[in-house]
Amino acid sequence: MSTDPLDLIGTLIGKARAAGADAVDAVYTARTAHGVQIRNGKTEDLERSETCDLGLRVFTGRQSAIVSATSLDPARFDALVEQALAMARVLPEDPHAGLSPQAEHGFVDGTGLDLLDSARPDTAALMARARAAEDAALAVAGVTNSSGGSASFGLADIVLMTSAGFSGRYARSSHSVSVSVLAGQGTGMQRDYDYDATVHLSDLADAGTIGRSAGEKAVARLNPTRPRTGSMHVVFDPRVSSSLLGHLAGAVNGTAIARGTSFLKDRMGRRIMPAGIDILDDPTRVRGLSAHPFDGEGVRCGELAIVQDGVLANWALDSRSARQLGLPGNGRASRGSSAPPGPSLGSLYARPGAPTPAALMADIAEGIYITELMGSAINGLTGDYSRGASGFMIRGGTLAEPVAELTIAGNLNDMFARMMLADDLVFRRGINAPTIRIDDMMIAGS
Repeated sequence: MSTDPLDLIGTLIGKARAAGADAVDAVYTARTAHGVQIRNGKTEDLERSETCDLGLRVFTGRQSAIVSATSLDPARFDALVEQALAMARVLPEDPHAGLSPQAEHGFVDGTGLDLLDSARPDTAALMARARAAEDAALAVAGVTNSSGGSASFGLADIVLMTSAGFSGRYARSSHSVSVSVLAGQGTGMQRDYDYDATVHLSDLADAGTIGRSAGEKAVARLNPTRPRTGSMHVVFDPRVSSSLLGHLAGAVNGTAIARGTSFLKDRMGRRIMPAGIDILDDPTRVRGLSAHPFDGEGVRCGELAIVQDGVLANWALDSRSARQLGLPGNGRASRGSSAPPGPSLGSLYARPGAPTPAALMADIAEGIYITELMGSAINGLTGDYSRGASGFMIRGGTLAEPVAELTIAGNLNDMFARMMLADDLVFRRGINAPTIRIDDMMIAGS
């Protein structure tokens, strides 16, 4: 018997259909991860793991069930099928369940996305990268201790197949470097970090550059004060501005819309951001950290405008939420091995604006520049927003003294309506945004 995952999953689906399933899909993911951590020059952690996850979903009419396993073992196929069908037949019907009618017919792979690197760093190379990052951070004047430098490499092989004729497979690689250090002494210590993660090693930032950045950020945070309580203009550094897009992603999630639990549920086709702002989800960005050629239901991916010229243009839909809303799906299903698909926007980004970050804050007499957010009190139903924060004062349009122990608050409806974007978009994570300015937020400080 073939050991190729595509062939084995095809066999599993065939067995499920022969046993009485009306429709079937299966997802298989094999991952290899290799990581190291250095702290104060000594190896603190060395980890290597290899994992496999298999998820089988069967439908009998409108009843469905999922079973999972940690290996693709043909000797277990009959038992998995029997278990899945037995579960499906006793579960309640779901009128919105079913395979996606928009799934591709035929085979789809990751050709053109350039998601697999040929570089395979070994333990020595990873340790050298982690050590270089930490050494550079510790060399910054004022840095007094290290929380550790780390480096990792990973590979993933993803296979999806349905009984309706879709099969797909792609592989991706990942490389990362990070470091976290402390500056100052005693109770006055401040921590900060920097990191980078890429699909290809050649795109990864230099470890020494990452280390120096982390050290300089930590030193810059020394001796923070608390700002006054009141209304101020707030500027979000790119390290934290992407969190605002994360809240948008949650608010346009098709499941939340169908349940009526989103503050944007009645805003489709209406302006929610200033004219000129575009928020896009693009899983097909070449070498993208979250790029993928098809979604968790076998629908071929493409760019989707969530906000277009400031107007809410689309929900994020898998086939189930699309059926609930009476809309066509748009290929935004995310899938694990032990849970059904659900809508997700993992490749969201804000198209950059025209001003530089300096120009964006040039007219702010007194404001807050946020570099770190802590905690979260976000009400998805009303949009009320409150988070702990730290960063720097803005005085006369430039960054001034560090501030900490403050809370920023507002309502996401109002915050989105006042967003202004800088031109410094850099793709460093799954969800990406440039520097963002939002005027007239409430600050709780001293």
